[in-house]
Amino acid sequence: MPQLNPSPWFAILVFSWLVFLTIVVPKTLSHTFPNDPTPQSTKTPKTESWTWLWT
Repeated sequence: MPQLNPSPWFAILVFSWLVFLTIVVPKTLSHTFPNDPTPQSTKTPKTESWTWLWT
């Protein structure tokens, strides 16, 4: 049963994580968004209570 021998699978796992952490993550983190989010005001808007028509 070859799946019981961990040496080739562990090496593949470690190599794939090294590739992921050194190449893929910095590429995705380097992307910037063209529009920065605008800050919302901290004031709460004044709301009027709604009058129910059937009461």
